[in-house]
This record gives sequence, structure tokens and C-alpha cells, in this order.
Amino acid sequence: MAITDILSAKDIESALSSCQADDSFNYKSFFTTVGLSTKTPDQIKKVFGILDQDKSGFIEEEELQLFLKNFSSSARVLTSAETKAFLAAGDTDGDGKIGVEEFQSLVKA
Repeated sequence: MAITDILSAKDIESALSSCQADDSFNYKSFFTTVGLSTKTPDQIKKVFGILDQDKSGFIEEEELQLFLKNFSSSARVLTSAETKAFLAAGDTDGDGKIGVEEFQSLVKA
């Protein structure tokens, strides 16, 4: 499944253009702009499956750093500070990774 099966290419382009500069990524505004925050829990779960590159059931720090590249191969890598802030926001149980339920809560926050 491609991410464009769930999200529109136009919304993806708009969301990516809003965070091109280093340290400009804000997950809340990104999720809103890309249209993810209005999707159903099942659709959010499918996006999670795409982001979970190693299919471990979790999005780890390395996968978060490459978060934007899931939306476009030409997108930048998140900075270390952005990655750590994103992980801290989503990792509610403190295990150092984001599970599907945590991701769904993060998207709807």
C-alpha cells in the first residue's frame, strides 16, 4: 500500500513544503496539513504500518528520523532535536518507541 492510497499527493506536498528547513517540523501541524488528523483509526493504522519500516509493531527513533521520507523520497531527514521531540511526544509509556495506539493518540492530539 502506498501512502497516497490514504493521503492526497497535494496535501503531502503542502505538508512537506511547510517543514523544509531544519528544525521547522511540527508533528501537530504536519498531521493536520497532510490530512492525517481527519482520517479514521483504521486509516491511521495503515499509515502506521507504512511508517513501521521493519514491521516490528513500533516506530523506533531511526524510523522517526526518516519520517518525512515516507511521504516523499526527496524529503529531508528530521534533525536529531526534531526526532527526539517527536519521540518524546508520542512515547507515552516510556519504552523508547511509538506503538500503534500511541501513534493514533499523537495524530488526534
